[in-house]
Amino acid sequence: MEENGVRINKFLSEAGVCSRREADRQIEAGKVEIDGVTAKTGDRVLNGQTVTYNGQVVSKEEEMILIALNKPAGIVCTAEKREKNNVIDYLNYPKRIYPIGRLDKDSEGLLLLTNNGEIVNKMMRSGNRHEKEYIVTVNKTISDSFIRGLAGGVPLVELGVTTRKCHVKKLSSKQFKIILTQGYNRQIRRMCEYFGYRVVKLERVRIMNIELGDLPRGKYREVTPLEYKGLKRLIADSSNQPVMPDTKNKKHPDKKHSDKKYPDRRAK
Repeated sequence: MEENGVRINKFLSEAGVCSRREADRQIEAGKVEIDGVTAKTGDRVLNGQTVTYNGQVVSKEEEMILIALNKPAGIVCTAEKREKNNVIDYLNYPKRIYPIGRLDKDSEGLLLLTNNGEIVNKMMRSGNRHEKEYIVTVNKTISDSFIRGLAGGVPLVELGVTTRKCHVKKLSSKQFKIILTQGYNRQIRRMCEYFGYRVVKLERVRIMNIELGDLPRGKYREVTPLEYKGLKRLIADSSNQPVMPDTKNKKHPDKKHSDKKYPDRRAK
């Protein structure tokens, strides 16, 4: 730890509790203490001091965790325990982790989870223009004008924005591939609805250099050292200004639910 300590939000982020922005929210809510005193935004943690979050001692993880999950439809990308289908309970990973970004409840495919808040911030900031690739199936025959329209940028009236130009390729009569560098709420579904199409299946198959591959649905694997090396190279020049995609996720409890039985989700 630095001689003059580290800011409390950075400490929580590096400990794998949440991103810096979410840490600021939890600090403002009075849920964080340093040596028994309620922390304030901007406080610094010095060597030897004890930090608690929701009454539990927070310690920095010695080892960075980064795993890839093939999320099934129906699982929610939140750590909120009140959501019975939350991805943390579903995964039942032995250490504290949280998802990098979101994948809609009705969508499936690649989801990364980590205990490293700095990676989350760099990967999630839309200004860094990191690619995510999806395979989308719609309810009717795809026209050439639909593909051109998606690629050229689509106004999302409800959000007051127009999507960036992107790469779109028709794969079959009702299926296409799309590569985005943004992550608006239900973006692909909204883009399709604008042209009168309805998404019937949406699968994410790549995040930056990490691919879903043949990972079975509902299973996870560790990101390989080679993948992580490539990821670090891609985010090396990225801004790490805090971004927390799940603004409704206000708690990151670290309780182990030993009274529940969860299957092993590790890919064999």
